[in-house]
Amino acid sequence: MAVALACTTSIAYADDYGDVNQLLHAGKLGEAMVKAESYLATKPADPQMRFLKGVIQRNLGKQAEAIATFTKLTEDYPELPEPYNNLAVLYAGQNQFDKARAALEMAIRTNPSYATAHENLGDVYARLASQAYNKALQLDGANPAVPPKLALIRELFGPNNKGQHPTTAAAVAKPATPAPTAPAAVVSATPLATPAPVATAKPAASDSSAKEAKEVEDAVQAWARAWAAKDMTAYLGAYGREFDPAGKQSRNAWEAERRNRIVGKNTISVKLDNVSVTVNDSQAVAKFRQDYRSGTLAVSSRKTLDLVKTGNRWLIVKESTGN
Repeated sequence: MAVALACTTSIAYADDYGDVNQLLHAGKLGEAMVKAESYLATKPADPQMRFLKGVIQRNLGKQAEAIATFTKLTEDYPELPEPYNNLAVLYAGQNQFDKARAALEMAIRTNPSYATAHENLGDVYARLASQAYNKALQLDGANPAVPPKLALIRELFGPNNKGQHPTTAAAVAKPATPAPTAPAAVVSATPLATPAPVATAKPAASDSSAKEAKEVEDAVQAWARAWAAKDMTAYLGAYGREFDPAGKQSRNAWEAERRNRIVGKNTISVKLDNVSVTVNDSQAVAKFRQDYRSGTLAVSSRKTLDLVKTGNRWLIVKESTGN
């Protein structure tokens, strides 16, 4: 499995994160744990340091403790895909591929553009297929169709071609090549970009196009304000009937999940930066950097919204992260 684990949060304590990261990559796990525990004694809810603690636990061989750490992170910060990915790595290392698959599906549901999770999910499906083919051979060893398929998977995960491409974050050294079922994690404390004033969308050549681009941007900003205000009627009303949630989730299940995640927050801040709008007849695409904050959680990411004009309103029909 390919693994990329970079939990994004506030830059406020970047030096502490950097110190723990340095100790971690230097193999000084005991010192790294002491520093992480000291930090968490005063800031127990901090997601980045809890994330690093989980990685330290895993590297120390404390698999059960690491699983507990990452599981709690997914409960407290369901918006972050990396802890789900970490759980999948740990479960895969224990050959619990069904649990690994479920964790990766949650990571992808949280961020449909999370390429590492998609790659890992492919690896997990290959492992599940290997188990199924082995079982088929046990039950019917004379079946000529199974051995070639099994050989293909073994070749994929052989010593010279493990199908692994670990992704590294900026300023983080590459890890050692991971084993097929227990890959090593890559960690970093990634600072957020400082939010800048919202940029006005560039108008098209004609006044009509410029007006439509402004209408699209106004709709997107209204969506962000409704999200921050926890106005679920306005927030959900910003999505058109054609909107198809990521994964296999139904529209009703998606709306229920969004209500649960948004209404339960004490405070939410959603700021959009560098908004760029392209209009083509009744369709439009809005691209921007989204700065989301809630409590101690802060996530900055690129986002794309596809919108369609319905009557006199521009409604969201697709959203993706990382574009």
